Amino acid sequence: MTLVVIEESDSVEWAIKTFRRKVQRAGILRDLRNKRHFVKPSTARRKKAVAARRRLQRGRRPRS
Repeated sequence: MTLVVIEESDSVEWAIKTFRRKVQRAGILRDLRNKRHFVKPSTARRKKAVAARRRLQRGRRPRS
């Protein structure tokens, strides 16, 4: 759970900015987007394999 403790001297804008940053770092919104729709296990495996291939290709590129 993401928690932001504020004091009386802290501004609301600061608290919102801090909260958004913590949510982004925790990956909460990304998880929500991924879990919005059901993905069949076979489709998930295929997506995972394609992503792994893409990562490997990116690592093999010659650097100029």
